Amino acid sequence: MQYNVKTFMFRDDGEIPNNPELPVIVYEQIFKDNPEDIESTFNRHEWTGSWSGGVYDYHHYHSNTHEVLGVKNGEATILVGGEKGERLQVKMGDVIVLPVGTGHKKIESSDDFQAVGAYPNGTNPNLRRRDIKSRTQDLAEIKNVPIPNTDPVFGDTGPLLDKWIK
Repeated sequence: MQYNVKTFMFRDDGEIPNNPELPVIVYEQIFKDNPEDIESTFNRHEWTGSWSGGVYDYHHYHSNTHEVLGVKNGEATILVGGEKGERLQVKMGDVIVLPVGTGHKKIESSDDFQAVGAYPNGTNPNLRRRDIKSRTQDLAEIKNVPIPNTDPVFGDTGPLLDKWIK
């Protein structure tokens, strides 16, 4: 299984909190040869509450959970980290792990783009947008979300457990 791992750190931009301690992790082409195994792999490693579909085309984040996105089909450009963040070109077989608080939105995608998303221990994600009213509460909540016990791709080992240390 050949793949590359990339990490990105994003600062709070005043509207999207992002995560000051944990990087976004991209596993490039980890499921290139078996994209149909993405959801079952996430679920086996306790990243559950999974769904399949697209990614919202507006900036949003979750203040109560981390999220993993696996590209099951097609390709897309996902803007991560707010308007001045990083444009990630993702394609079938790629996986992105978004730490709690990290803004993300779809910029464009192929017609056949399909992602699989999941959350540690099936946490039901909230949906936050740029909102000054909920900001203080969101920042406090983000700080209290624990690091997952497992990597969504590798389980008891893997890049997430190496790179996500508080």
